[in-house]
Amino acid sequence: MVNSKTKLRVAIIGSGPAGFYVADSIFKKKPSGAVVDMFDLLPTPHGLVRHGVAPDHQKIKAISKVYDKIADNPDFRFFGLVEFGKDIVLTDLKSRYHQIVFATGAQTDRKLGIPGEDAEGSRTATEFVAWYNGHPHFSHLDFNLSCERAVVIGVGNVAVDVARILCLSENERKKTDMADYAEKKLAVSNIREIVMAGRRGPAQAAFTNPELRELTALEEAVPSTFADEMRMDTMTQNLLKLNPDVQTERKLEILSGFSGRTASKKKTLRLRFLLSPVSIETDAKGRVCGVTFEKNRIEKRNGNMVAVGTGETETIEAGIVFRSIGYRGVKLTDIPFDDTAGRIPNTDGRVIDGPGGMTLTGLYTAGWIKRGPIGVIGTNKADSSRIVDLMLEDFAHGKRLEPSEPEGSISALLEERNMPYVNYAEWKKLDGMEKELGEKEGKPRVKYTKIKDMLTALGKC
Repeated sequence: MVNSKTKLRVAIIGSGPAGFYVADSIFKKKPSGAVVDMFDLLPTPHGLVRHGVAPDHQKIKAISKVYDKIADNPDFRFFGLVEFGKDIVLTDLKSRYHQIVFATGAQTDRKLGIPGEDAEGSRTATEFVAWYNGHPHFSHLDFNLSCERAVVIGVGNVAVDVARILCLSENERKKTDMADYAEKKLAVSNIREIVMAGRRGPAQAAFTNPELRELTALEEAVPSTFADEMRMDTMTQNLLKLNPDVQTERKLEILSGFSGRTASKKKTLRLRFLLSPVSIETDAKGRVCGVTFEKNRIEKRNGNMVAVGTGETETIEAGIVFRSIGYRGVKLTDIPFDDTAGRIPNTDGRVIDGPGGMTLTGLYTAGWIKRGPIGVIGTNKADSSRIVDLMLEDFAHGKRLEPSEPEGSISALLEERNMPYVNYAEWKKLDGMEKELGEKEGKPRVKYTKIKDMLTALGKC
């Protein structure tokens, strides 16, 4: 047991929803008994809320107001533009905090593992999403949108976001906080057809109904499906009869409404099913010119509905391909990593030294880097609360790190290393500047998309 008067010191690496919900739970469950320092490699907080949520989903982005309230706690500090493993390392944190939480998310895409995947014009959903959202590490990228057809491989919500952004009209783009350079690039796009393809049937598609319904309201694009791919296999029919699922039935109803629709608008978004990519085709110069798919059928194996290849193939011509088949975490310096699962190995949030290994005292993980890319923003709230319960239990029983440096000394260390970190008050100032610029243009905000510009605006360089 430890002295009940000892003030808990926690470092959180990552400032997305998971990290903020951990901070919130700590403050609620240990009021006036804890200090929380949050670190992020970017000057701006909120993670995927800022750089992952689609720019036309402003209601979802409004959750950032909740995080602002959490940051108002006098025992909370934010250190933006501080990279773990480079600007600060594990030993720096162990000597200053009782507990360290890693909440860095799933930052990269899973690989398809097919020929042509790395060809010019084959791009990941992650980089495209980060690019149009103004992420400073992706703002320098360029996407060749001069072709008439794009293929999106995957049928999750991110794939729908990518396809929908390619479909937006000028009027629709103007209402978003999309990066200015992305808006200008999309304004001159020649893409008129977007094909979104999934390996299983429509009943198994991962996108949610709200995302799907949005496609019916696009000003310049009409969604379309093929009747033969909408025809449900017998096993799926029987499964739904035995276990009725209102959401799946509604999904199929919406998709069936798209069946056979012809191009009545400027663009067409085709939702294709039962197609597995086998190769990305290239021209003589090594540039993407199409995707070859194998057609599938649905079979039940080990209780799961799986896609099985039929041997029949189809090649869809395209000038650009976006790969969106899921995400995985990135290894952090000196922190165990399960490369197969793409996340930090853990037991209920307590970091372990490898799959099935021993618990590492004082180290915890939350969010997608803990559990993989499962769930939505709200999922992190309950998950983070459960992790904090374990953290407080461990702390109460003396299972903690023993910091040798005084409380608050991390700021002196960063200043000693000449690290120009951004605090939360400075972020709020930058936030206000972006909103003010946006108001002048009738947008939610105009983002700063380069770190140098952010620091200049704040008078820090």
